[in-house]
Amino acid sequence: MKKLLIFISVLMTVFSALNGQVQWNKYDFIPGDVIIFEDDLSSERNGEFPSKWDLTNGTIENLTFDGANVIAFLKCNVNGSGGIVPLLKNAKEDYLPEEFTIEFDAYFEKLGSYYHVILADMKNQIKFDKEFKSAGKWISFEQNSSKTKEFSANYYPGTTATTTNFISGWRHIAISFNKRALKTYIDDSRISNIPNLGFNPTGITIGFHNPTPGKTGYIKNIRIAKGAVPLYDKLMSEGKIITTGIRFDVNKSSIKPESMGVINDIVSLLKDKSNINFSIEGHTDSDGDNKANQTLSEARANSVKAKMIELGISSSRLKSKGFGESKPISDNNSLEGKANNRRVEFIKF
Repeated sequence: MKKLLIFISVLMTVFSALNGQVQWNKYDFIPGDVIIFEDDLSSERNGEFPSKWDLTNGTIENLTFDGANVIAFLKCNVNGSGGIVPLLKNAKEDYLPEEFTIEFDAYFEKLGSYYHVILADMKNQIKFDKEFKSAGKWISFEQNSSKTKEFSANYYPGTTATTTNFISGWRHIAISFNKRALKTYIDDSRISNIPNLGFNPTGITIGFHNPTPGKTGYIKNIRIAKGAVPLYDKLMSEGKIITTGIRFDVNKSSIKPESMGVINDIVSLLKDKSNINFSIEGHTDSDGDNKANQTLSEARANSVKAKMIELGISSSRLKSKGFGESKPISDNNSLEGKANNRRVEFIKF
């Protein structure tokens, strides 16, 4: 009976996580504040190769899956080298700064399948060989764990190496690198905290491996960003916090759960610094109608304000307003520029 209760508890933990019921109230991932590479797959056509990527090897194409545009890994080499790299002008150089973050959503449908993130551009920077792989320059993500060559697997809370239950679904994958330290996240939980990675990441390759032939991997919402300076330091140096890390559903004001790392950090700052008050200001890119963007930016700022009040901040310490597309900080001619313009600013008052 005791073993059955433990199994049910673990099953409920994983089931709630995969169905969006996790709380995200302890999520501490802070995304970089300048977007280097963004792909929301919004303009892709099914059956074509992803237009913002290059191929290392394998069979990879755009598909519609689970109601969204995705990159589908139809076939990749089992040795882990198959996959895609961002299509960047400076791809032969080290295009990852000293501090960066990587995020994407990954779908898991089979126990034992995993996505690998190689911290080098395997198309343009170096030849993939046994020596490189043994150096530990890759990270693998299974549904409930992450590991590198040099560091053993760590697990999502409530799961272990012997956990056999598996529920197909999406996971939000995040990686944070700060000069030498690496953190990995799955959904709302920090999975690994490696104080010294032991090498300098120079680029990124994303691939997929599945032990069962015919099974496919799917990813979407991929972002690489430069940063991140601690939010309080930004506030002290600039008098405000500008973040692209608070994200919303398309054309809506509903806050995506992965936004909670930034929101939690700002809420913590306000609780610690009672003399600071914020005006929350929403901004959009230039897609769509001016009036609609103005309304949307106001609604999004109000949503952030409401969430912070829900988390314990007095309404008297918060204001909200929207500026629509009227104050861009980047051009609106690229996905990266648009993503930088879709931001929330916290201004002291």
